[in-house]
Amino acid sequence: MLDRRGRKRLAGAASGLVLALTGLLAPAGTPAAAAVPANDWLHVQGNQIVDEAGNPVWLTGTNWFGFNASERVFHGLWSGNITEITKSMADRGINIVRVPISTQLLLEWKAGTFGTVNVNTYANPELTGKNSLQIFDFWLELCKQYGIKVMLDVHSAEADNSGHNHPVWWKGTITTENFYQGWEWVTNRYKANDTIVAMDIKNEPHGAQNESPRAKWDGSTDADNWKYVAETAAKRILAINPNVLVLVEGNQAYPRPGATWSSPNTNPDLTPNFYNTWWGGNLRGVKDHPVNLGANQDQLVYSPHDYGPLVFNQPWFDKPFDKTTLTDDVWRPNWLYIHENGTAPLLIGEWGGRLGQDARQDKWMAALRDLIVEHKLHQTFWVLNPNSGDTGGLLLDDWKTWDEQKYALLKPALWQHNGKFVGLDHQTPLGANGISLGQRYGDGGGEGDSTAPSVPGQPTASNVTSSGVTLTWAASTDNVGVTSYDVLRGGTVVATVSGTTYNVTGLAASTAYTFSVRARDAAGNVSAASAGRSVTTAAGGGSGENQGCSATYKTLTSWSGGFQAEVTVKNTGTTASTGWTVKWTYPSGTTVGSVWNGVSGTPAVTVRNAAHNGALAAGASTTFGLIGSGAAGTPADITCSAS
Repeated sequence: MLDRRGRKRLAGAASGLVLALTGLLAPAGTPAAAAVPANDWLHVQGNQIVDEAGNPVWLTGTNWFGFNASERVFHGLWSGNITEITKSMADRGINIVRVPISTQLLLEWKAGTFGTVNVNTYANPELTGKNSLQIFDFWLELCKQYGIKVMLDVHSAEADNSGHNHPVWWKGTITTENFYQGWEWVTNRYKANDTIVAMDIKNEPHGAQNESPRAKWDGSTDADNWKYVAETAAKRILAINPNVLVLVEGNQAYPRPGATWSSPNTNPDLTPNFYNTWWGGNLRGVKDHPVNLGANQDQLVYSPHDYGPLVFNQPWFDKPFDKTTLTDDVWRPNWLYIHENGTAPLLIGEWGGRLGQDARQDKWMAALRDLIVEHKLHQTFWVLNPNSGDTGGLLLDDWKTWDEQKYALLKPALWQHNGKFVGLDHQTPLGANGISLGQRYGDGGGEGDSTAPSVPGQPTASNVTSSGVTLTWAASTDNVGVTSYDVLRGGTVVATVSGTTYNVTGLAASTAYTFSVRARDAAGNVSAASAGRSVTTAAGGGSGENQGCSATYKTLTSWSGGFQAEVTVKNTGTTASTGWTVKWTYPSGTTVGSVWNGVSGTPAVTVRNAAHNGALAAGASTTFGLIGSGAAGTPADITCSAS
């Protein structure tokens, strides 16, 4: 029996034969049509998802919940018609639907036990007499008819409308082994059905370090290690169907440098030991402990979630922000680096919310939408359902009318080509306003733009200080237009900018760095990196560096009349230090109220190391925090000296 890669190779050889014969048989001057894959299975190449012919695809869709809840069927069928709702999604350009389910439901389906479902058969006569599994199968056929693909998502252990609040994949009588077996059963049932192309293994594993239970991410085989459980579940799924994509979400918390999962959530001085973000949104652990699927690594997609302040007012929403600051402070360190470094594709499984109620919310949603479009990140918008309490839905309460304002925001992040929506089925066009994948790449849709921008010019360096440098480069050219540039330091993306200049900050004194840039166009093509520019920063003395150490000041949060800040002190020398002193001047009216992990002096602000953190090895760092009164702002004259 051929494995999946054998089938791919055979398909490739067959395609070449078909092309050759077609070329021989076609009339002179008639272009030969490209061979279209017979199956719609997808796999991974670098940070892209591609079809069996290697054509890049863009998964752009939404979520429709209900099968995960106590009703055990899509919500809305109490008034809306399943066929009309599904067709409207296809007509509006939704090419994939993420369907939350529960492990309990999978085990019930496996056992053949079915309860009464909440379906209005007057509105849905086609569902009369059907149980929940039969309704799901009926809906799969509708998706096939309209060119929609499906992703299953185990949203919770139990069939519970609030089950997603439970932090882990086991609960009550539902064990981790039940979780694996539920996935194996549903994978086996649909292994020949390429309408279901992806499995999101578990929705939003979460929990802070000091909570129990909680999901952690490390290299262990501990029962609460989400990385290990996700890896195990994925391998068991792929042993049955090696063609399906498997999505691994993040968790909530990850240890800061120097901390471990055995560290307390905070130090006695309240300094945090963990990075915390959205449930499912923390993928920092991939850098240290990537998911390893062996021969099936090319089916792995990472899937963060991200929301705005109306869902929860995270600290980064309490200060001025825009797409650049969100990228640098939140998205890149938590998950965007996985895409930028070419490690694996990203699919943002949940994002969305209400519009017109909070300017910050609207700004966040537009910024994330623009990031998705810029990088061609895969996404499933939360949510179709109008009964999602903290976000609302794409549909209004009648389960028929679309929220046109919200859809207008989403529409640029739906895959379109030449004014048509693009589906993921090679034969069936997506709804009434779309084309099939075969049309997009072979049968009249055209190859589209696959030309990368020209290579940008080698950066020039100016304004070199002990902590930063200004980079400038000659622009790229492109047939559809350059949209942005990635700035790379030593091969790793540190920023994405729209212009041809970037001010690099936070560098160590007397240190050599190499910078290069690459261009992106509107079609998602990326140029090769430019020639590198080597820069050596100046010796300490300015911009927060002096005598072998650096100090980087960051405002964490602010409120009327006060703020919280954090300063990172790094030994930039070649030998260990025994102590350090950081100094700066606040404007009139701004004072320090309290300091932890350091000792403050007056009248100007002077912070010296505490007894436990003065000794720093070369290259090591520590942090101290403070509460201030008055206006927040980064001091311009911060200096550091080591002893």
